[in-house]
Amino acid sequence: MKVYADYAATTHVSPTVAQAIYDGITQQFGNASSIHTVGREARKLLDDARRNIAREFNVDAKEIIFTSGATESNNTAIKGAAYRHQHKGKHVITSQVEHHAVLHVFNKLEQEGFEVTYLPVDRHGVINIEDLKHALRSDTILVSIMTGNNEVGAIQPIDEIGELLYGHQALFHTDGVQAVGHMPLDFRALNIDLFTLTAHKLYGPKGVGLLYVKQGVDLEYQQLGGSQETKRRAGTENIPYILGMTQAIKEAHENMTERNVKLVNLKMHFINALTERDIPFEVNGDLNNQLPHILNLYFPFSDVEIMLTRLDMAGVYVSSGSACTAGSIEPSHVLTAMYGEDKRTKQSVRFSFSYTMTEEEIEFIAQSIQEIYNN
Repeated sequence: MKVYADYAATTHVSPTVAQAIYDGITQQFGNASSIHTVGREARKLLDDARRNIAREFNVDAKEIIFTSGATESNNTAIKGAAYRHQHKGKHVITSQVEHHAVLHVFNKLEQEGFEVTYLPVDRHGVINIEDLKHALRSDTILVSIMTGNNEVGAIQPIDEIGELLYGHQALFHTDGVQAVGHMPLDFRALNIDLFTLTAHKLYGPKGVGLLYVKQGVDLEYQQLGGSQETKRRAGTENIPYILGMTQAIKEAHENMTERNVKLVNLKMHFINALTERDIPFEVNGDLNNQLPHILNLYFPFSDVEIMLTRLDMAGVYVSSGSACTAGSIEPSHVLTAMYGEDKRTKQSVRFSFSYTMTEEEIEFIAQSIQEIYNN
């Protein structure tokens, strides 16, 4: 048996999403910027997709910008906000557990003279809203806190953050890549100014994503060229992949409750399977405040590199969730923020599940870990 359990890294494309992409490729190849009939037909598909996605998040179509994925969206949101509003102040806030597509942008801003506050998290990976209150200043222009963490699944209090920032000049950006499809998200109700998502984390294609920019929010846009995306993001739109992303978001929202129930059941089945086999482990984070598809476990009996290698040889495909440089796995910055310089930063594995997985596959993973533990 071969079992893929790294769905927080990427997902397969669902059959209906693949069909939407295929139809887009084969039936409509026009450039949406062209003024002739073929171009206008492509433009209609693009406009319809934008409206359909906007409806899913209770926003206006003109607030949706299509991008190449979350990294571009995060860069556009963070740098665009910082550069455009630096005349109001050069203080920005983020957390210590953000994805590198966010953290590295803030590192760059620091080099350019911005002052960055990196909020700590508790042992569950969650920021303290009081820390954010104390960090906010009159010259703060941006707060960027992820919706749900990609390594441990910790859900941040974005509703409280949005409420806190109401009336403050600081824009609120959240990287929602892991959360979309796993929790209800109404951008208006949450007072979100900027929201990032990518298709390939919700059974859509790689290479396409979007950035929600609340009406009235002004950014310094980073990609120059043509007048696509109402002059906010140059480059010919990838309509087939946008159609695929639209279908993926629609499916994720329509089936959210059913999928989440299945994911939680799989997660608990896995925990029980490990417990029944007397395998020593600890959950990193809080099961009661966690995205349903992510489970990060500390195994005191094995180094993570050895564990991942042996699982791979057994046909189980998972990850540490942390950066891999030149074949060597670095200690997780997320687990370091949660637990300090603890051995669990080098002895933890991220399992991330799909609603398509079976209990038989979960048992196979547990059995593979038991064989590693016994040997």
